[in-house]
Amino acid sequence: MKTRTPLLKKGIILGLITALFLSIPGIALGADPSVESNAVAIDTVWTLVAGFLVFFMQAGFAMVEAGFTRAKNAGNIIMKNLMDFAIGSLIYWLLGFAIMFGIDKAGLIGTTGFGLSDSFEHLGLSIPLPAFLLFQTVFAATAATIVSGAMAERTKFISYIIYSFVISAVIYPVVGHWIWGGGWLAERGMIDFAGSTVVHSVGGWAALIGAILIGPRVGKYDKDGKSHAIPGHNITLGALGVFILWFGWFGFNPGSTLSGTSPDIGAIALNTNLAAAAGATVTMIVTWIKYKKPDVSLTLNGALAGLVAITAGCLAVSPVGAAIIGALAGVLIVFSVEFIDLVLKIDDPVGAISVHGVCGCFGTVMVGFFAVDGGLFYGGGTALLVTQIIGVVSVFIWTAATALVLFGAIKATLGLRVTEEEEVKGLDLGEHGMEAYSGFEMKAPSVNI
Repeated sequence: MKTRTPLLKKGIILGLITALFLSIPGIALGADPSVESNAVAIDTVWTLVAGFLVFFMQAGFAMVEAGFTRAKNAGNIIMKNLMDFAIGSLIYWLLGFAIMFGIDKAGLIGTTGFGLSDSFEHLGLSIPLPAFLLFQTVFAATAATIVSGAMAERTKFISYIIYSFVISAVIYPVVGHWIWGGGWLAERGMIDFAGSTVVHSVGGWAALIGAILIGPRVGKYDKDGKSHAIPGHNITLGALGVFILWFGWFGFNPGSTLSGTSPDIGAIALNTNLAAAAGATVTMIVTWIKYKKPDVSLTLNGALAGLVAITAGCLAVSPVGAAIIGALAGVLIVFSVEFIDLVLKIDDPVGAISVHGVCGCFGTVMVGFFAVDGGLFYGGGTALLVTQIIGVVSVFIWTAATALVLFGAIKATLGLRVTEEEEVKGLDLGEHGMEAYSGFEMKAPSVNI
């Protein structure tokens, strides 16, 4: 009996421990009725964390724009980047999300679920709807904030608020519906995984129209049309912004899986990083050869060019393809910035049109060549390439036309541009009655002869 008693006790203890471990999955699944599995919980947390990273990209855009422009406008830059997210979040929740993901009849625009009044079950989401809405909201804010850089240092604040509102409410969501919301381009099989076209080219082409209509900054071009550089006040801030954007892109692209359990996350992150690295490296080399010195601001934009270009095909291409796309974008950004400035005479202080519009379209088209499944270089024929080109052209026409109407209406009523006096003094004082660097005084450097 003495021998059996310890064995019996050990058996009972072992049985209890086994039962406890077997019950843990059931406890975890039953803790919240809205979470049907641990996978759903992981996917939800992953999507939210990725969304938080994309939100942090607003800080990156703010630093890039502030650093690449003059000190007298830094406060205005910060205010615009703050408010386009704040106002955009509200209008996208009320209107834009439904236009983008609501049910439609012709593949053009969603017509249900305004103010989140629908369940959106037709989307077949594996995560709760509020998490998906938040993730999409930060993308909408990205498209809107791109415009501010190209029109910096001379735009009325109230005019900026209005066009940022409209972009988040209508212009961006319609494109999003076409490609991500089950619209006509989605039905054609267009690939734009994380938004080279949906997000970046929409912002870039709206910026192009805005910059044309508002005109160049005072002193940018002389009477003969010669371009004069207007250096930014803090390249360090600009560099910090690029690093923040690069970091945030690891939420932008891998987060678009909406799944923390997806095996594709690693490949997407790798492709994203390779394209950015290739873009920066090649831009540095090109500027070194072209200008005899490696250009800092262009190289920073080269990294962004690679990131924008790979965003469409980050899931569809191989690492080699990603590096090639990023490298080509690194070449393209140099000549695009020059062409827009020197030939078209369009004043874009931060290079937003080239980075987001030109490289966004370029990266989308490159998917037609480099996609492992269906790409021309992989024996897929021209079907995907043609679809990609149709998508890029269609989005350009829609965005340019609607932006022309929007900016034209604002210019004819409230006006787009501040007065010349306000521009010379700086928008911080003229628009906000303050200075970003109050108490600082710029002095000419001393010269030792």
